[in-house]
Amino acid sequence: MKDDQLLRYSRHILLPEVDIEGQEAISRATVVVIGLGGLGSPVALYLAASGIGHLILVDDDQVEVSNLQRQVIHDTASVGISKVASAAQRCQAVNPDVKISCYVQRADSEWLSQQDWLSSEDGLNGQGSSHDGLTVIVDCSDNAAIRYAINDVCLQKRIPWVSGAAVALNGQVAVFDPRQQGAPCYRCLYPSLKDDTLTCSENGILSPVVGVIGTTQVVEALRLIVGFGSPQHGYLRTYDAGTGDWQRWKVPARQTCSCQSDYYSG
Repeated sequence: MKDDQLLRYSRHILLPEVDIEGQEAISRATVVVIGLGGLGSPVALYLAASGIGHLILVDDDQVEVSNLQRQVIHDTASVGISKVASAAQRCQAVNPDVKISCYVQRADSEWLSQQDWLSSEDGLNGQGSSHDGLTVIVDCSDNAAIRYAINDVCLQKRIPWVSGAAVALNGQVAVFDPRQQGAPCYRCLYPSLKDDTLTCSENGILSPVVGVIGTTQVVEALRLIVGFGSPQHGYLRTYDAGTGDWQRWKVPARQTCSCQSDYYSG
C-alpha cells in the first residue's frame, strides 16, 4: 500500500477489525451496485470512499428534479443525464483511485447472465475473504423482478449479496450468502412478490430513511469483504423512522425452495 493510501485509509487501518489486511481486501474487491437512486447514492459514495478496487454501477434511468430530495449523489446540474454517469463522476471525485465501470442498463435476468464479471472465487469458506473477481452485489433497485434475477444469478454463481428497500418511513436490509450451506435465499423470504408493492413515487419517502438503509447496506458489504464482526446472512432487519426502532428477524431456509436443492446439485 502506498503512502498516500495509508493516509487516505488511516481511520480504517486504525480499527483492529480492519487493519491493513482488511483495507487491502477492500482494495481487491469488486462490488456491483444495481440502482443509483436513493439507496444507491450513499452505497456508491461510501464504497468509493472506502477504497473498493472496482465499482460497477448499473442503472437505466436518468436524473429527475424529484430525485434530488433524497438521491444525494446527484445534483441540480445532473438533471437529464444518466444516473450512472452522474454517480460515476461524483464517486471518481471522491476517490480517483477506484476503478469504475458504468452500465446504462436494466439489470434483468438475461443481461445479468451474460456478464463475465459475475464470478466468485471458490474457497471463501464463509469467512468473507476477498479474491480477485466479484465479492458482492448490492441491490438498490426498487423492482421485485430485478431482485429475483439477482437472487437467481447469485445462487448460480455462489455470490453473496445485500438487499435493501425503503418507502415512506420504513426500510429493510437483508444479506444473502449462497456460499453458506443451507442458507436461505430471497425466495425463501419472499416466495412470490409482485411489482405492485409500495413505491416512493406513490407513497412518498422521508429522505434520510434511504440514507439509513443505504449506509447499513455498505456496512454489510464491507463485513462480507473484510470478515469483521458477526455474519448477518439469513436475517432481515427492519427500520421504522416513526419510532426509531430496528427489529431483526431470522429468515429460515424453506426446504421446498429451489435454493436448497440447487446448493447440492451445483
